[in-house]
Amino acid sequence: MSSNKNILICGSLAYDNIMVFQDRFTNHILPDQIHILNVSFVVPQMRKEFGGCAGNIAYNLKLLGENPLIMATVGACDSAAYFERLQTLGISQQYIKNIPDSFTAQAFIISDLSNNQMNAFHPGAMEFANQVQITADMNLDLAIVSPNHPGAMKQQAANLSEFEVPFIFDPGQSIPAFSGEELLDFLDIATYSIMNDYEAKVMMEKTGYSMKRLADEVDVLIVTTGEEGSQMYLNGESKPVHIPCVKAKNELDPTGCGDAYRAGILFALANDLDWQTAGQLGSVMGAIKIASQGGQNHFKNMDEIRTIYKTAFPNGKDF
Repeated sequence: MSSNKNILICGSLAYDNIMVFQDRFTNHILPDQIHILNVSFVVPQMRKEFGGCAGNIAYNLKLLGENPLIMATVGACDSAAYFERLQTLGISQQYIKNIPDSFTAQAFIISDLSNNQMNAFHPGAMEFANQVQITADMNLDLAIVSPNHPGAMKQQAANLSEFEVPFIFDPGQSIPAFSGEELLDFLDIATYSIMNDYEAKVMMEKTGYSMKRLADEVDVLIVTTGEEGSQMYLNGESKPVHIPCVKAKNELDPTGCGDAYRAGILFALANDLDWQTAGQLGSVMGAIKIASQGGQNHFKNMDEIRTIYKTAFPNGKDF
């Protein structure tokens, strides 16, 4: 099943340097000493993976049978491997720009045994993300504005609104870069929004809005809460719809789970599925992802995804 719709994924392409700390951060960080924090974690395991929000979302959408369009910038110093990767996957490179004398964005991620993460991020070519522009002749049906250079995110959201393309606002780790007023500006023109529970709390603090009032700004606001599942605030409904988490047999690496969830939502929107099914598919994609290491190393075909979905949600609707 494929919608044959033009789905634009605005965001980052990055290389993820993933390290695993064989203990728990809480055993080594003293709460009363945070003001003079100076810690070093020995990480005997390290991998370099293809990542970035746009890359991860597009990868999962491809697994679901769609043909996503990525809008991003990469660094000419090290982009060849990523271009080769996308070509092998059959994902369009049409709206990806190579930035001379620059490195592709780099994430440095340390996970502990409780699946907590500490991240450092070098934006590299992302600093030039506003050099790639959305135009009316792209004939887009759906889009997501995911974490990227703040200026590029603003421009992309404005263009999508101007061209009347429904889109998801996904502030992610870029949320500290925006003021409360700027975040409300995004919600004012976005059709939908997705964020995790921490980001939702930051947004409430920055805007002074309650969760209900934030939800009223868009058609649907989705808040993911890790192992507790997700909450879908449908405009006009008094209570959120709870979507349970799908448990994986092996929880190896949380990197990219949120991106996999978002791909499930985008697929559902592109194929006119209801919101309950959308959330359930998002949970399934997150569970598939967490069972493998890295953001783009899991592989399931559509028959396998449907089988996992029906096992997790026996009464769920077919897609």
